[in-house]
Amino acid sequence: MADTEKQYDKITSSAKALFELKTKDYGTAWRILRASSLTDQIFIKASRIRSIQEKQVMQVEESIEGEFIAMINYSLMAMIQLDNPIVDGNYKMPVDTAQNLYQSLSLETKELMLKKNHDYGEAWRDMRVSSMTDLILMKLLRIKQIEENLGQTLVSEGLKANFQDILNYSVFALILLEEENN
Repeated sequence: MADTEKQYDKITSSAKALFELKTKDYGTAWRILRASSLTDQIFIKASRIRSIQEKQVMQVEESIEGEFIAMINYSLMAMIQLDNPIVDGNYKMPVDTAQNLYQSLSLETKELMLKKNHDYGEAWRDMRVSSMTDLILMKLLRIKQIEENLGQTLVSEGLKANFQDILNYSVFALILLEEENN
């Protein structure tokens, strides 16, 4: 488990560094996106990964690893949007506020991972990356249905829990890909 935590931290630090660089380039322009638009962005990334996994060929030289990193960041952006909706068209958020929320939600998601990892005994290490992609896509379809239900669920986890699972599956996939490459 100690290796998992180190690997997890390395990947999430890399994702955070990219988020911070893009925030310097673009500010918090992503705040204009509704959470449902962020869901669709994650869906596009996961669909591309699945397509490449099935065809075993890519024509656009953007790595699968980069797509998983993007899903980590889009998941955190979506969680920020859920907790901080746009009011009266004011989508602006100070960069430091966005970065602090990003960090807080990232740590909360890591804590969830550690608890689940304890209970499930790191079962994800025996999974295929393609299965993780499928689980991410399933989570996205669930999120879309919950969004269609205006966020209401009867017995199911809510939106945030599904975004946290997507983030964690993305990190796990990146850990497995890195181990395959070594």
